Amino acid sequence: MSRNFSTLKKDGVPLKRNLGQNLLTDKNIIKKIINSVDIKNNETILEIGPGLGAITTELVKKTNKVICVEKDTNMVSALKEKINNLEIINEDALIFLKNNHLKKYKVVANIPYYITSSIIRALLESEQKPTDIFLMIQKEVGKRICASKGDMSVLSVSVNYYAHPKILFNVSRNCFFPKPKVDSVFIQITPNKKPKNEKFFNLVKKGFSHPRKQLANNLEDKELVKNWLTKNNLPLGERAENLSVEQWEDLFNLMRKD
Repeated sequence: MSRNFSTLKKDGVPLKRNLGQNLLTDKNIIKKIINSVDIKNNETILEIGPGLGAITTELVKKTNKVICVEKDTNMVSALKEKINNLEIINEDALIFLKNNHLKKYKVVANIPYYITSSIIRALLESEQKPTDIFLMIQKEVGKRICASKGDMSVLSVSVNYYAHPKILFNVSRNCFFPKPKVDSVFIQITPNKKPKNEKFFNLVKKGFSHPRKQLANNLEDKELVKNWLTKNNLPLGERAENLSVEQWEDLFNLMRKD
């Protein structure tokens, strides 16, 4: 992109590079999003990062309980002029989610790529988890989240521990303004009821601390890990990326008892 991001405007509103604003403009993709979310009458929808309201405009046609969290005050002003009877919270989404008291709600978000992991973690570790999370995220991140054994990462283990993720459809970079350098996916993440477990994730992080090393060499009790690997018919040189979420839980429970 040859033009300076800081000089770009959409509908007269300046876009901010530091907020990672890439606005969805493709009407067909917006329609697919609304159909995917399957909004029931009077269902509460939390939209994170509504921008200028391209998705919001369609959400409010389905329910009168749309709550938008938007950090950019210019975007907030534009939204207020564009859409009536809309609850808009002018705040950083991560701060809002720390104090979130909503119940029985779905999340819809076209979020900046740089806060994807933080937003997902905040939603999945919340005491008031949404019933479903629908996110527009970078394609490669979506693939990592939905990875299977052999390609697992801390992110994929984390999301799959708390939820059931699936990619709904791909979205070309040409569907945004300004056009990002990468393509996106629209993903659905359905949370389960597991509580926050820092000790479990401390184990997972240690296991992935040196991805090229053998799992047993990354964890403290090497002999216990090797015995567990043998018992589960896994090679002694197994690496963290090859374990399923269920195997991580089994190993965690064993180490906790020891």
